[in-house]
Amino acid sequence: MSEQEQQITRLLHEWRSGDREALDRLTPLVYGELKRLAGRLFRSESPGHTLQPTALVNEAYLRLVDQKRVAWQSRAHFLAVAARVMRRVLIDYARRRRASKRGGEAVRVTLDDFAAPSVSSPLDLLVLDEALAELAALDARQARIVEMRAFGGLSVEETAEVLDVSPATVKRDWSFAQAWLERRLRGGSGAGEDR
Repeated sequence: MSEQEQQITRLLHEWRSGDREALDRLTPLVYGELKRLAGRLFRSESPGHTLQPTALVNEAYLRLVDQKRVAWQSRAHFLAVAARVMRRVLIDYARRRRASKRGGEAVRVTLDDFAAPSVSSPLDLLVLDEALAELAALDARQARIVEMRAFGGLSVEETAEVLDVSPATVKRDWSFAQAWLERRLRGGSGAGEDR
């Protein structure tokens, strides 16, 4: 673990223990991590997206610092929660946008970088969210792995640490989840195939 990763973990523990000054020292460190995550998410967005990465980071940060019940374990755990929060922000945004346009444009993402390498056309984020919910019903850990790796940019090792499983398990579940999502997003049922 790098010195910065150790520092983030230490500050998360201090903040969890009630040290408000730790949050002040933590903010610039995690804000940079959140910007990296947002940049990754927006790298595959279609041009003209009205939600900007900085707005996503700000909204996610506000939701994260408001988390009173999270027992922060490490930098990787923080990033896993941040990935979930960013996903929720994007989903909420897509739903509001769709509702305001009565079925108009939805937020689109591609799975090029993280889920299904052969799916290269933009996908409706709400469709992806539905697919992840279906996957979670079949295998919650695989859905969490997709969320952490795809939305959070966590490495196999960081994901394994958060889930308390081996890196080999993460790799195996990641491969199954990618294949399932690819089938599901291409119009196949996904369920029951290769399971």
